[in-house]
Amino acid sequence: MFSSSRFVSAAVALPVRAAAVLGVTLALVAGTSATALAESRAAPHDATQRALDALHTEGGMPGVAAEAASPEGGWFGSAGFADTETERARTPDDHIRAGSLTKTVISVVLLQLEEEGRLSLDDSVESRLPGVLQGNGNDGNKVSIRQLLNHTSGVPDTVSTPEWQEYMNGAGFLAHRYETRTAQQILDMALKYAPDFEPGTGWNYSNTNYVLAGMIIDKVTGHSYATEAENRVIKPLGLKNTTFPGTDPSMPTPHPVGYSKLYAPDPGPEIYDATEYNPAWSGATGEMISTSGDLNRFYSALMKGELLAPAQQRALLTTVDTGTFYDYGLGVIVRTLSCGVKVYGHDGIVWGSLTSAATTADGKHSLTFHLNGDWLEDGSLYEGVLEAEFCGAK
Repeated sequence: MFSSSRFVSAAVALPVRAAAVLGVTLALVAGTSATALAESRAAPHDATQRALDALHTEGGMPGVAAEAASPEGGWFGSAGFADTETERARTPDDHIRAGSLTKTVISVVLLQLEEEGRLSLDDSVESRLPGVLQGNGNDGNKVSIRQLLNHTSGVPDTVSTPEWQEYMNGAGFLAHRYETRTAQQILDMALKYAPDFEPGTGWNYSNTNYVLAGMIIDKVTGHSYATEAENRVIKPLGLKNTTFPGTDPSMPTPHPVGYSKLYAPDPGPEIYDATEYNPAWSGATGEMISTSGDLNRFYSALMKGELLAPAQQRALLTTVDTGTFYDYGLGVIVRTLSCGVKVYGHDGIVWGSLTSAATTADGKHSLTFHLNGDWLEDGSLYEGVLEAEFCGAK
C-alpha cells in the first residue's frame, strides 16, 4: 500500500533469535522430482538464496520467502521463519498480503474498461465522480484517470497525512485496526490538504489515486472493484489463492505471522503481531491477498499480453520519470537492473509485510518474494534479491 521508497524507515533492526538460517529449495514443476530439480537448478539460484539469507541475518527480518518461475522450471527458497515462536518455516503455499501489488490489478480493470469503450484514460475524474475530488485546491476537472494511475495527479497521499499517522501507525494501529473506513472517509483525509503540484507537472506516489480509481470502477460498472477484479483477472487466470477480503481481518491458512513496528515515527525495540487488520483501510490501494505462485502467474500473463489489447498494453507500459530508482507506468514499477535487464511489477508494503513481484518484458521469468517484517533499514538488501535473480549478482 505504501510507496516502495518508504520501507527504509528509521526503525531499529530486529534482534533475531540465535537459530540456524533455513534455506529451502523445492521443485514446483509437475512430473519432476524435488530432488532432481533442486540439483539441476541449485546453481542458477544460489545468488538469490544468499540474498534471502542476508535479509534474515543482516537485515534482521523474521522470515523471507521467494518463488521464481521460468522456462527452465520453478524454484522456491526461504530464510528465517513464518513464526519465530514455533520456528515454522516459510512455504510456497503461504498466503501473503500483496499490498500495493493490488494497484496493478486495479489498473488492468480500468484499461479493460477503456478497451470496451466504457471510459477513456483521458476522462477527468470530475466527469466520472462529480464533486468527489474537490476542495483545498484539489480539482477533479484537472485530473485524468491516467494521471491517477501513474501518480502524476498531484492528489495528496492519505498515508502521508497526520490523520493517517494518528489512526493507523504506532499505537493508533492497535486501537483502530479492526475498524471499517469507507473509500470516501479515506479520501477525506487527503482532501484536507492542498495538491502536491499541478496535475501533470510532477510525480508523487499517492495511495489516494487508487482510492479514486476504485471508486471510478464502482461507478462505471455498478459493481465493486473487487468483483470486477475477480471476474476480469483472478478467475480467467485461475488464481485460486488470490482474494479481495473486503472487511475480513483474518488471513487464509497457511500464512506467516506479520511482524511490525507499526511504522511509528520513533519505534522502539517492541515488535507486534500485525497479521490481522481490516483490509478496508487499504481498499483498492492494497487489499489483495495472494500467494507467490499466483502473483508470478499474474505478472507473467500481464507481460505476455494475455489481459490487455495492444493499445492498452502500450499505455500500461508507458512510463514517467519518478526521480527515484524506478520508472512508473500505469500501476507498474519498471526497474532497470545493474545488468541492464528491465523487470516489470510492483512492491507492496503494509503492516507486517513487504512484497515484491517482478517479471521480464517477455513474461518468461518471474520472481515474487515476501518479508514478514516491515522495518528493513537497508534497502539494498531488498533490491539485492532482484539483482541476484535476474542478474546473478552475488
